[in-house]
Amino acid sequence: MRNIKLVIEYDGKDFNGWQKQPTKLNIQGTIEQAIKIVTGEETDLMASGRTDAGVHAMRTSSKF
Repeated sequence: MRNIKLVIEYDGKDFNGWQKQPTKLNIQGTIEQAIKIVTGEETDLMASGRTDAGVHAMRTSSKF
């Protein structure tokens, strides 16, 4: 297993928040699905923050 750090910005207007929800469009599930398409591997993202429905995320610091 390996860890990879992702810095993500998104427009959340069409999403129902960060956390996976079985019947709603969400950021976590969408990113995990994209990673599976590219790598063929299942992933489980862990976030240091999350957002509510309709909220955007923007990186505000130049350091990471």
